Amino acid sequence: MSNASLGKRRDFRALFDHLDGVALWAATEPGTFDYVSDGFEGIWGIPSEEIEDDVDELLATIHPEDRDRVRANIEGSDQATAENAYEGRVVRPDGSIRWVLTRQVLLRDDEGIPTEAIGICTDITEQKRREQELEILNRLVRHDIRNDLAVVLGWIEILEDHVDDEGRGYLEKVLHSGEHVIELTEIARDYVEMTVSNGDLAVEPTPLSSVLATEVALREESFPDAEFVVHDPLPEVDVAANGMLGSVFRNLLNNAVQHNDKDVPVVEVSCESRDEDVEVRIADNGPGIPDDRKNEVFGKGERDFDSPGTGIGLYLVYTLVTQYGGEVWAEDDDPTGTVFVVRLPKATATGA
Repeated sequence: MSNASLGKRRDFRALFDHLDGVALWAATEPGTFDYVSDGFEGIWGIPSEEIEDDVDELLATIHPEDRDRVRANIEGSDQATAENAYEGRVVRPDGSIRWVLTRQVLLRDDEGIPTEAIGICTDITEQKRREQELEILNRLVRHDIRNDLAVVLGWIEILEDHVDDEGRGYLEKVLHSGEHVIELTEIARDYVEMTVSNGDLAVEPTPLSSVLATEVALREESFPDAEFVVHDPLPEVDVAANGMLGSVFRNLLNNAVQHNDKDVPVVEVSCESRDEDVEVRIADNGPGIPDDRKNEVFGKGERDFDSPGTGIGLYLVYTLVTQYGGEVWAEDDDPTGTVFVVRLPKATATGA
């Protein structure tokens, strides 16, 4: 190795020595480490010298439930069988546990022979803690709140036959508010799932027509005073998406009704299958969105034009569609209203 290359390597290692929560390692022979950065001690709670010459000493620090998997990746770090990234728990001398994400790469010479394995270990304990808290919140929202609210709505429906005409109007407002809260719990559930995934939701062939038709049917039940029109048969095609695709259409359909200023909200759904993608258009007869807000409505925490709401729904739509490799935008409808356009790649075009 040239002096210039050695100098660059020293500079590279010096950089990692000053990063908290990150450890760099390099190995040219199985079972030992040629180099471990200073960040190792901050994560493991022991000096790197204790494990450099004996990989078993390192494995002894790994949580028993993760040890075999970590061992397989360390022992296979000079082979193509090792995972590029894997997680594991480290048990520190004081008994505390740290979650570590390891990413590794195998370097080869010009003839393709492995010469060195390099890995980066990142402390993701705080990330795991936040994910756990989100999961707890998700369970609270999905089960406790939804179950209690379902009981309340059930009693409200029973009371409808026991109030006068004036009271029935108030009762219907309470019922609609309760149904809206249930919809918000669905948004919260989907948002938590997306957040916990860190944008790494798996993409797979997903039947567009059945997902879209199901969501339209459910919205018809939720909004009996609205009119839903589906133009032409929906194309029987798989798009690159996943189980959360329904959340995309649910939020757009909800938005078309809930932020509508007409006595009878009309929502029109159309779909065009093209060579490599599918374009879904959801149009409403509402007040429309000013041009300077058409992009803003997809921002996190943004609310729709002159309407209440958390702003999470359209942000969730934008984030999911982007993860699918698609696009979403808002256009003006004629003579009034908004058209939300969702363009999704076909599964065959992406190899999903």
